[in-house]
Amino acid sequence: PLFVREGTDHPQEITSLPGVVQHTRESLRKEVHELADLGVPAVILFGIPAAKDAEGSGAWDPGGIVQVALRDLRSDLGDDLVIMADLCLDEYTDHGHCGIVDAEGRVDNDATIDLYAQVAVAQATAGADVVAPSGMMDGQVAAIRDALDDEDFVDVGVLAYAAKYASGLYGPFRDAVDVEIAGGGDRKAYQQDFRNAREALEEVRADVAEGADLLMVKPAMTYLDIIARVRAEHDLPLAAYHVSGEYAMVKAAAANGWIDGDLVALQQLTAVKRAGADLILTYFAREIAEVLA
Repeated sequence: PLFVREGTDHPQEITSLPGVVQHTRESLRKEVHELADLGVPAVILFGIPAAKDAEGSGAWDPGGIVQVALRDLRSDLGDDLVIMADLCLDEYTDHGHCGIVDAEGRVDNDATIDLYAQVAVAQATAGADVVAPSGMMDGQVAAIRDALDDEDFVDVGVLAYAAKYASGLYGPFRDAVDVEIAGGGDRKAYQQDFRNAREALEEVRADVAEGADLLMVKPAMTYLDIIARVRAEHDLPLAAYHVSGEYAMVKAAAANGWIDGDLVALQQLTAVKRAGADLILTYFAREIAEVLA
C-alpha cells in the first residue's frame, strides 16, 4: 500500500506509521521502481487530494492525484508490475464517509455505487490493472464490473473488499489519508460487526455472485478464521490486508525493544499465508522483501 499526496514537493512522514510516507509523484515513482527491483509484484495506491468535497469528486477526476500517479507508473513500468488502485470515496469526501450521505448523515448506498462505477472507469483509463472497491456498499461489485465491461475494460480485475470489518485497527491509516469522520461518527452501518462471522461469509458470497475476480478479508491477523473459512469455500484468489494498526503495533513494540520486529512481522505474515491468503497487502512489503532477498 502506497500513499500519494497532491500538491506537495516532498514526502511527508506519517507519525503513526513509522517508515511510511505520503509520497510526491516523483518519490512514488522512485519507490515503486525500487519495490519492483526487490521483487514486490504489486502495489496499491491511495490518494490524498488537495481539496475535498461532499461527493469526493477527486476520486474520478481524470486529473485527480491517483489517476495522475497511475499514468506515471504505467508509463514508467509498462507491464512489469501489477498496479492496483483503492476504489473508495473516503479519502476525497469532506465528511470522511465512504459514500454520499443524506440529510440525516446516513450513507446512500445506491447513489454511492453509481459514483464507484465512475471511479472504476477513471482508474482503468489511467492504467490500473485492478480496482479494489473498499467501501462495503451492497451491489458495488456488480456496478463496477458492468461499468468496466461497458467501456471495454474487460481485463481490468475487481479485487473486492468482501469481508471488511469495522475495526479499531484503522487509526494510522486515517492519519495517512487525512480522514476524519464528521461528527465523530463511524462506519458500522456498512462495515462488518467484529462479532459476526456468518454475515461476512454472506457478503463474500454476494461479491462472488456479482463477478469479483479476487476477494479480500480485512484486517488480517485478527480474522484468520475468516480467511480460512473463505479459502475453504471459494476458489478465487484470496487477499488479506495486514492493516495499519497491525503494522504499527509491531513497530511500536520493536522500537521499545520488547520484540524482534522483523521476526514477528515475518511470523504474522506467514500466519496469514498459512490461513489461506494468496496475496497479502502489508506495509511490511519492502522490509520483508529486503529480508528475503
